[in-house]
Amino acid sequence: MLVVLAVLGRLASWLAGAGLLAFGAVVLAVGLGVAVLGWSWLGLRRRLDPATPWPATIASVLAVGAAVVVSQPGFRADLSALRTLLGGREAAERLALAHQVYANYRRTDPTGLAKVLERARVYEPTVREAAEAFGVDAEVLMGIGAAESAFYPRDSADGGRGLFQITSPPEEAVADVRRRLGVEKLDPLNQRHNAFVAAATLARYLQQMRGDPFLGLLAYNIGPRNGGLHAIMEQYGARDFVAIQPYLQTLPRDYPVRVLTAALAYRLWHTEGRLPRYEEGDNARRIQSVGIPGLSAGTF
Repeated sequence: MLVVLAVLGRLASWLAGAGLLAFGAVVLAVGLGVAVLGWSWLGLRRRLDPATPWPATIASVLAVGAAVVVSQPGFRADLSALRTLLGGREAAERLALAHQVYANYRRTDPTGLAKVLERARVYEPTVREAAEAFGVDAEVLMGIGAAESAFYPRDSADGGRGLFQITSPPEEAVADVRRRLGVEKLDPLNQRHNAFVAAATLARYLQQMRGDPFLGLLAYNIGPRNGGLHAIMEQYGARDFVAIQPYLQTLPRDYPVRVLTAALAYRLWHTEGRLPRYEEGDNARRIQSVGIPGLSAGTF
């Protein structure tokens, strides 16, 4: 099955723009080929002596071959091409937005970002605890912390406070955190309180935006004032992030990309032990194979 997915993914890349009819014909040919191979394998098994190790050996070789195929850097890209072809407009838009994140990572100064991630180490346990408490992606939450304060907690001129620069979280999120922590009053300068409010706020906005990570982060940044993102989208008749982007000012429009860029850097920092430069060697493909936090599962 894995090999078939790899083959279809590669064909989706080759046949991009050729239309669904051409791809459907190729899928039919692949299906017939797999059926012939399966029929031949069943016939071969009847001739093999069950007492010999050949059936198990052949099956093991096929399993190892499938594992090798999946481990190749190009497998994720091929699978992404297949999902884009089958997913239509929505999948194509998400792929385009993902490349905005990759492009932003390419433009980011790795030395400065590495310093931010070094400062983040001390806050990791608290952020992960908060993310687990409210069922949000811990890497994305780390990305929010990097985008909001660069992990340098402080009070800002616009009223933001602490690690996540909390300003006006939804009342329901604040109530959830008070119940969860068992406190009467939250202290925005207590970084555990601050992280829990951020996680609860993100969870509520993701639920409001039906799990869309870009819209959820955008709603987090805009906040609840004047009806928040939901009211803005209704005003302009927009249904997704691509449609609402042109109507927004630069800062909120770029916010989801900046957060997910920091989340991607955080993941690379842990998996690679460094921040590889996007344009060097085959780093672009390797970085894309790592996946973007919040987008990886079921998307790319």
